[in-house]
Parts: sequence; C-alpha cells; structure tokens
Amino acid sequence: MMEWTDRHCRVFLRAITKRTLLYTEMVHTGAILRGDAGRHLGHDPVEHPLALQLGGSNPADLAAAARMGRDYGYDEINLNVGCPSERVSAGRFGACLMAEPELVADCVAAMAEAVDIPVTVKSRIGIDERDSYEELAVFIEAVAARGCRTFIIHARKAWLSGLSPKQNREVPPLRYEFVQRIKADFPALEIILNGGVDSLTAAAEHLSALDGVMIGRVAYNDPWILRDADARIFAGQAGPESRHAVIDSLLPYIEAQCGAGVPLQRMTRHMIGLFNGLPGARAWRRHLSENARRAGAGPEVLRAAAALVSPDREAA
Repeated sequence: MMEWTDRHCRVFLRAITKRTLLYTEMVHTGAILRGDAGRHLGHDPVEHPLALQLGGSNPADLAAAARMGRDYGYDEINLNVGCPSERVSAGRFGACLMAEPELVADCVAAMAEAVDIPVTVKSRIGIDERDSYEELAVFIEAVAARGCRTFIIHARKAWLSGLSPKQNREVPPLRYEFVQRIKADFPALEIILNGGVDSLTAAAEHLSALDGVMIGRVAYNDPWILRDADARIFAGQAGPESRHAVIDSLLPYIEAQCGAGVPLQRMTRHMIGLFNGLPGARAWRRHLSENARRAGAGPEVLRAAAALVSPDREAA
C-alpha cells in the first residue's frame, strides 16, 4: 500500500472504524534514518491503534527505525517481507527476503531487543519456485525463534520477476490451506490472513480458524465495507450512521490541515470510493476530482460534493 495508506487516509478510515488496527504504508529505514523522519512517522493521535510498517534488511538500521517508531508512539512495528515489487527487491527488502530466513530472523531479533512493543512480520507463502509448505514452515519457525509471535501471511506466493505488483496480487493462486496449516502446526503463534478477502462476511469465516484478517485494497477502494467492523468483529459499538456523518466528522480535521497548507486533494483522493454503489456516487467522484485540486480549495468542496448524494438514498 505504498503511497496509499498515508496519514490522511488513516484519519479517514478511523472515522469509519474505531477498533480496526491500521497500518502505515511501507517505509524504508533509509527514509526514516537519513530523510525526513517527521514526514514519514508523524500521525494524528486519532489514528490509533496504529502499526508502523518498515522495509529493510539491515538489523541495526531496522532496530534504530523501530526505536524511532516507538518514540513516535506506534503500537506495533511490522517488517514487510511480502512486497514483490522489482524496485523493492533491487534494494534487498520486501519479498526477496523470504529466501533468507536467517537474515529476517536477525532483523526481528534486533528490532525486538530495541523496543518493548510487538514486532510482527508480513510475508507471502513463498517466492518463485520456493513455494512448498515445508519452506514456508522453515521460514516461520526460524523467525518465530528470534522473537516474532505474529505473522501476517498473504496467501499467494510472489514472483520476483516477470509479474507486476498488481499481477502478483491476482495471478498466483490463493492457498488459504497453507495459512491454516501454519496455524495448526504453530498454535502458539498469532496467524493473520491476507489476500483475497473482500468482505466482513469472508473475514468472519476465516476467523473461525485464524487469529485475524488483513484487508487491503478492497477496503481502500470501498471503505464503507469497514462500517460494521467494530460491532461485528470486535463486539464493540456500531459504526457511523451514514457516510454523510463520516464527512461531517472529518470537516474540522480537513479545515485544520488546509489551514496548515496541506492541499485538499491530498486528503480527498482517499475518499473517492466512499459512496460507491449509491445514486450520485459518480457526481461525488467527479466533483472531488475536478475541484479538490484547485488552489485554495477547502472543506466547502467536500460539502458540495457530498450534497450531490442525497442522504435519503443512502443505505446504512
């Protein structure tokens, strides 16, 4: 979700679900340690619970970045060894690291020693021709032995060359049975499923055998699917009464950000899918796309766009 789940996206999603754990986009350790740390790590308190997702392969750098994440107040530090991008692999991070379980284990050990918050790992079930269950089990065992208790497993293998990141989310078949078997063979570990889950109903079905479910682009493109997560998954309070209520709750944040010089389009680009499936959704998207990018655009653009979708036609 690089360049997708930025801080504005997360504030928006938090207006829909209060309990769902949110993750940052993957940030390379170099950007934090040798770049603008505040830009990459800064966030609004409303975003919690919140995990920082790191990319890298140097244990010392990952430990230092984890400490900075802890100091910024993150609730979890996640090491991504599942991203199949060729650009990422060229930098020796992401999914290519699944070929080096001992290195990943060293990275996890350094991070776990550096911070007193959970250190987790997000992976694939395998890469290229190294896609047997036995190889996945060896990877999980090696990394767990050095301090990782939670694994988020995308139930597809990744091809490190020949497929685009989009194709790597669609072409390799889903092997949910691999993830379920990992949970059965490592019952003390927290095993969370990622990949192909497109509804809370599907998530609830997987939760009968697993400890959690991660939903990515489906939730980004159609964020209202998270509306019932708090009540249905976490036995908490019901979500917002309407999409218009979500927008109303965000207006103070948007006004403050615009006042601080943040262009409106940086925030509204994450909201395009909010009214998907309702009459007026196309007009909403068009109004935001045409007007949010204009100089000086502010909350009035969001109000005008929302007015194009009648509250009377909105289904909760």
